Amino acid sequence: MANVIQSKQQFQGMFNEVWLVSDTVDFGDAATGSGTFASADITVPNVALGDIVLGISAGVDTVDAVIGGAVTAANTVTLTVLNNTAGAVNLASTTVKFVVGRPNW
Repeated sequence: MANVIQSKQQFQGMFNEVWLVSDTVDFGDAATGSGTFASADITVPNVALGDIVLGISAGVDTVDAVIGGAVTAANTVTLTVLNNTAGAVNLASTTVKFVVGRPNW
């Protein structure tokens, strides 16, 4: 289960709610080839479609691959690593941290 901190005090005036999330993700060999991608779903209680994943950090070098995130369903954030490099990428299991905000506009 992901470590989640839900707060109303970050980004005052911009977001009604903010979630600070930390979890271990293993993209393994799923994104090895050039132009391929791999995704992992993380359960984040109370997030909903329309919420925004503001930023993602990984505890390993992403080797020029890109990690993006989106709320894809109620209580679910999907992180996707995209290999834009010309070679193979094999990310180790790592802790990812990200922020989810619920816009108030």
